[in-house]
Amino acid sequence: MSAIFPKWTNKLPLMIVIGVFVVGGTVTAGVWYYFTPKYTRVGYQPIQPVAYSHATHAGQLGIDCRYCHSAVEKSWYANLPSSSTCMNCHNQVLKDDPRLALVRESATSGRPVQWVQIHRTPDFVYFNHSVHVTRGISCVECHGQINQMEEVQHAQPLSMTFCLDCHRNPAAKLRPVEKVTDLNWHPESDTKQNEFGTRAMHDWKVESLQNCSTCHR
Repeated sequence: MSAIFPKWTNKLPLMIVIGVFVVGGTVTAGVWYYFTPKYTRVGYQPIQPVAYSHATHAGQLGIDCRYCHSAVEKSWYANLPSSSTCMNCHNQVLKDDPRLALVRESATSGRPVQWVQIHRTPDFVYFNHSVHVTRGISCVECHGQINQMEEVQHAQPLSMTFCLDCHRNPAAKLRPVEKVTDLNWHPESDTKQNEFGTRAMHDWKVESLQNCSTCHR
């Protein structure tokens, strides 16, 4: 056999195994790094069936987030408003505007507007909006300065690293509960924020949860 195959071929199986591990490891690392939400969803801004400006409604008019997302304080899911909620105002304001034809039709027929979901966590991630909102975590922390967006876009990565950065130091993100939907609110200083956050963690029993079962249940 040695007259047919050179000696180096004796190492060929080992070289193939090593090559498979190196290539497989490189591909896995690349997918792991670049296919996280940081790279696949930040900036995602789909075209919605009806143009809706958060800058106008939440920013200029100052409508509280909870008027439309009414279940966010008591549910894991930040619900979308029904068309009847929209028509509470738009039966008088811009009531014949052609841009709102789909909303008027939806309110009449009962068929919901097919909004395109923007913010999404993987199926294996457990996230409860009510737990965060009722403990002083503002909408702006995860959704960005949404009150300034003409069209909503995916502003934060919502990756595991992003979540852990907050979970490691919750005090830095906590704010008075009445300021959770005030997206322009800022603490007076880092010192004031640290004092309030530390006190709030104690009073509200906020824990720095970092174990896997916190989000992966």
